[in-house]
Amino acid sequence: QVQLVESGGGLVQAGGSLRLSCAASGRTFRSYTMGWFRQAPGKEREFVATISRGGGSTNYADSVKGRFTISKDNAKNTMYLQMNSLKPEDTAVYYCATSSFSWSSTKPSEYNYWGQGTQVTVSS
Repeated sequence: QVQLVESGGGLVQAGGSLRLSCAASGRTFRSYTMGWFRQAPGKEREFVATISRGGGSTNYADSVKGRFTISKDNAKNTMYLQMNSLKPEDTAVYYCATSSFSWSSTKPSEYNYWGQGTQVTVSS
């Protein structure tokens, strides 16, 4: 069993930055691929970024590549998403999740534990 808690969301102007955190408890943090997903109103949940168990490999959606950075601190059981140059279209609820699949997994169905989500709103 894994418990995930996101934090760091908020309201920011376009061009601004936010840093999301995902604190994990339960089974060993290093045992899982981890990812960030987001869901905007009326849209399906979509992949944002994933990171491998050891943190050495990452994968990004094209829409955030070059602006967002995923990282993790296994000693602190915490994953991060640094979001820069935010755009109004980044507005969504952001979720962290764990998977037993490879870090290249981008389908929400391949992730088994989820946090409650944190709202990110980018104003124009």
